Amino acid sequence: MSDKLKNIITEASKVFILTDENVAPFWLPEVAHWLHCDSAVDIVIKAGEQHKNLQTVQRIWKTLMNHQADRNALLINLGGGVITDLGGFAASTYKRGIKFINIPTTLLAMVDAAIGGKTGIDFGGSKNQIGTFAEAEEVIIDLVFLETLPERELFSGMAEMMKCGFITDAKLLEINLENYQQFIVRCGEIKREIVAQDPTEKGLRKILNFGHTLGHAIESHCLTTDYPLLHGEAVALGMLGALWLSVKQLGLEESILQNFENQLPMLLSEAEIALSETDIDLILGYLVHDKKNKGEKSQFVLLKTVGNPVWNVEVESDLVKQALAYIINKVSRG
Repeated sequence: MSDKLKNIITEASKVFILTDENVAPFWLPEVAHWLHCDSAVDIVIKAGEQHKNLQTVQRIWKTLMNHQADRNALLINLGGGVITDLGGFAASTYKRGIKFINIPTTLLAMVDAAIGGKTGIDFGGSKNQIGTFAEAEEVIIDLVFLETLPERELFSGMAEMMKCGFITDAKLLEINLENYQQFIVRCGEIKREIVAQDPTEKGLRKILNFGHTLGHAIESHCLTTDYPLLHGEAVALGMLGALWLSVKQLGLEESILQNFENQLPMLLSEAEIALSETDIDLILGYLVHDKKNKGEKSQFVLLKTVGNPVWNVEVESDLVKQALAYIINKVSRG
């Protein structure tokens, strides 16, 4: 444990550890012991994106209040992207902000969600509608957590890693189950470098949303069905649509789209996808609430070439519909 981390913990008036029912049996006692936080107050919530909401945040706030947490308290977020997003939001708003540490336990959280200072919850059926920009005091990444991670979660994280490949570093497009661990640090570096230049997403940071415009809409829709998708799976579908739109609008080489289509079976091998063209209008309904919109117009991050993204690209609604139809036809298992 670093001196900085030790100081953060010892200087806290009280320590709380937030995690979920999936992570707690594997890692909660071990992490508490490792951090010398055996007396910490545990907050264990139900797992899943459907619990990333205001009701769960209220429960966290109430627990903090019931244990007399003051502004010098510390919240440790132990889990995947839902926990780091949710815990960061709860901490950044409780008493106008207490310190928090992120300990990501999923690949996706290690390379994306736990880094960069975005916090948030879902609201009104849409992803991350309420949130803050608040930096964790520390982000602790330990690959030991991946040992208990299902393959489906690994593929979800790999999709976010490929996103970094499309926007900055083509080498990351070569990842697979055998080599992904060697690229984890690189993905974290990419995100930190971008966030350092644009911490509150006024410009450059928007490129990190590649694949997320359609991806979030698809994810939100699927959460209302019997076949919810993991975040990375939805982003993979969103990237497919974004690449197709890039070919149509920015002249991206079609071979780049085709190469990604060849990788999709790997990324989606553990997912149950039950989409049809009748879902298109429902998915479009979620696009209305996308945070990147300008008025009623959808804005996308698209590619001129790999490593050369363009943000704030307006796409006509008819073309968006065609992109969704393309996605659904490619991944439908009928």
